[in-house]
Amino acid sequence: MADGSQLLKLLPHRYPFLLVDRVMEISDSRAIILKNVTHNEPFFNGHFPGMPVMPGVLILEALAQSSALLAIHILDLQEIPFFMLTGFDKVRFRRRVVPGDQLRMEVRVLRQHRPLWRMHGEARVDGELAAEAEVSAMEVQEKIR
Repeated sequence: MADGSQLLKLLPHRYPFLLVDRVMEISDSRAIILKNVTHNEPFFNGHFPGMPVMPGVLILEALAQSSALLAIHILDLQEIPFFMLTGFDKVRFRRRVVPGDQLRMEVRVLRQHRPLWRMHGEARVDGELAAEAEVSAMEVQEKIR
């Protein structure tokens, strides 16, 4: 399975914005991706002092990055496409994510009609749903690598 160094080859994100740590499972229909939430994450200094909570927008970003990894796997192209997030729908936050938690993200393709993609993602902690959303993205021509 892909770990941090292999993920760097697939996604353009870098610290502190690479929000996935390991690909646990991936197929042509779904992916399971892990994010270890640690005490030294830079956002915990201000969100919130004395009561650290992972910002919901970063949980959504982790789902978006997981969705991009699934699309890259499905496409299986020599040149890795660049994805731009186009939207989130049906977003729900169900529980707090705090230091020490491990986010287990599962993403599934709902629709694809290149260059457009729509996926459903769920982020769980210890089997409990923390967040879910439908993620929309588009392959674009720009290259940043």
